[in-house]
Amino acid sequence: MAPYQLTGSQHGPLVTGAKAFYWLHTHDETGVIHVESLVRRSFTLGNFFDLWGQPLSPDQVGPAHGTVTAFLNGQRFTGYPRSIPLYPHAVIQLDVGTPTVPPQPYTFAPNLS
Repeated sequence: MAPYQLTGSQHGPLVTGAKAFYWLHTHDETGVIHVESLVRRSFTLGNFFDLWGQPLSPDQVGPAHGTVTAFLNGQRFTGYPRSIPLYPHAVIQLDVGTPTVPPQPYTFAPNLS
């Protein structure tokens, strides 16, 4: 389902209105993924990209092509990027191509559980 309203931001387009609300979503341009599911289950980054309608593979993130380097909580993630688990306060960084950017810290807002 395509969004019906996009707003520009310094990081690219941001959905500000849509026809549906999904259990995996973001609220703003920080990229923090919120999991608000009625069913208790595990979710992965691949699940989020599927809802977003974008590819995620070892050589592609959305429209960007190149070798993907993934970090999870500051450590290199050597598995398939789609399998990266989503859990509270997981810091996920995806770099496409070279040079690889060292893992960047992220401080979550105090109101995020």
